[in-house]
Amino acid sequence: MARRSRGRRLGLALLALLLLGLAGALWQWATWPDVARLARETPETTAFIERWRARERAAGRPGEPAWRPVPYARIAADLKLAVLVAEDIDFFSHSGFATAEMKLALREAWEERELPRGASTITQQLAKNLWLSPSRNPWRKVKEALLTRSLEKHLEKRRILELYLNVAELGPGVYGAEAAARHWFGKSAAALSRREAAQLAASLPRPSTWNPKSASRVYARRVETILARIDRAAWLRREI
Repeated sequence: MARRSRGRRLGLALLALLLLGLAGALWQWATWPDVARLARETPETTAFIERWRARERAAGRPGEPAWRPVPYARIAADLKLAVLVAEDIDFFSHSGFATAEMKLALREAWEERELPRGASTITQQLAKNLWLSPSRNPWRKVKEALLTRSLEKHLEKRRILELYLNVAELGPGVYGAEAAARHWFGKSAAALSRREAAQLAASLPRPSTWNPKSASRVYARRVETILARIDRAAWLRREI
């Protein structure tokens, strides 16, 4: 009798786990982003912006983030190029993932004596910014991979780059090229100089502390490194 009772409890526990897993799967399916819609629409907000808003509210501050999405043509070519050479120089040739990116990042860091650039592609970073969190838990990485594939499937490369340039954090509470250009330089994203573009691109790994007003020597070296990479990657201008 006791054995039968234990077996029944185990069966009920397994059934409960199965139902929880099914409910979780149904919830994920019901809330999964409509990626294809981004081909023609600008997102109303992002996961990172909402996280910033939540922190501000928790601290008792009612402030709103600086965010002004603009069309691709209204972003300086130098900024597009600076972000590509800083974050994902193979962007136009990969399908969302760059398996050699980590090796390249580490080699360049050793040669240039600076912190390595990110090994995530621009598409992966866009997926994370739009819908996910900065955490590194396995399920979050799985979702990032699935969303990255979906972005590459439904959107053209320039559209992916446009969206990324419009949502990336480029200073505390400052999101996107237009807001950053006006916040840091008092001009539009279309009017940025090459050095200003490099300064914004250099802030991407640490936007809360690396910015055009930063006194960090590491940040300053990163700006110069990006400027040198721009000179060596003139061929990318044909892509952007």
